[in-house]
Amino acid sequence: MQTIRRSSSTIPFGYALDEKNTELLTPIDDELKALDKVIPMIKDKTLSLREGSLWLEFETGRKLSHMGLKKIVDKRT
Repeated sequence: MQTIRRSSSTIPFGYALDEKNTELLTPIDDELKALDKVIPMIKDKTLSLREGSLWLEFETGRKLSHMGLKKIVDKRT
């Protein structure tokens, strides 16, 4: 994974602020892998958005609302 340029004040799920340059975001592999696991389950309706956001919080320790997860799922579809 590579760093991406920061486009807003909100740090997206799966990324952290770069320590050297605050204009860049560095990927967090564990969070991105967890997202890759949960998105297919949401698309297949195995998990609801609320269950998916709770699972992500359990797996990564970082909170994500069900609506935030919906935005990510919609963007990747």
